[in-house]
Amino acid sequence: MSVPAISPTGDDALTVRPGKWTLTVVTLLREETLRFSELRRSAGGISQKTLTITLRELERDGFVQRTMFATIPPRVDYQLTELGRGLLELADNLRVFTVRHRAEIHAARERFDAAGGEPEIVLRQPV
Repeated sequence: MSVPAISPTGDDALTVRPGKWTLTVVTLLREETLRFSELRRSAGGISQKTLTITLRELERDGFVQRTMFATIPPRVDYQLTELGRGLLELADNLRVFTVRHRAEIHAARERFDAAGGEPEIVLRQPV
């Protein structure tokens, strides 16, 4: 199965740029509809502003549906759309990749940190 090339004309549909919390939020919405406060509590470490931005981006791209209820206090629920459920495959594959390569990732981080945060320079002669 070949992957289509990204158009040099800048096709907006192909410029989805997931933020640090995107896959976390999508994963949290895997099984159920959650309120903002439940998402924030479950995500742990995400600020209110960052969660708001992440949810808005996911909603804009069609991955999350927001439902508002006219109650006091107002209630807002978030759930994955069918398109959003497709992101779960990406989240699951990333988790599997990370588990499979955990030792290599940690070793690379240790090498980088031991070098004072400077990248390793590899010099090669042209062939």
